[in-house]
Amino acid sequence: MSFGKTTPILRIFDEAKALEFYVDFLGFTLDWQHRFEANFPLYMQVSRGECVLHLSEHHGDATPGSALRIETDELEVFQEQLLTKQYRFAHPQIQAMPWGSQDMTISDPFGNRLVFTNAISV
Repeated sequence: MSFGKTTPILRIFDEAKALEFYVDFLGFTLDWQHRFEANFPLYMQVSRGECVLHLSEHHGDATPGSALRIETDELEVFQEQLLTKQYRFAHPQIQAMPWGSQDMTISDPFGNRLVFTNAISV
């Protein structure tokens, strides 16, 4: 038995703010967008490397304020990239965690928490 990758769905409320945060600030690529009709809620996919996220305006697709962990092997480099953008709503800092990882938590404009972390060596 095997299982495939997980693709989290995060609730969003504003397309422009979502694109500013995920694409312009975090450096994700907008892969696709879907609406059933004009003036209907947006559903879209963004990705960076192997990290794929679905962002949804649909009521009931996800709970605002969700949290997820995203592993990266170059956390310090990523932090420097983000800081140089001078995004006025986030100044991400790296924190040493008691279990041995280094974590950088950033909240999106909708209250979702993305925790970028390096791999824990056990």
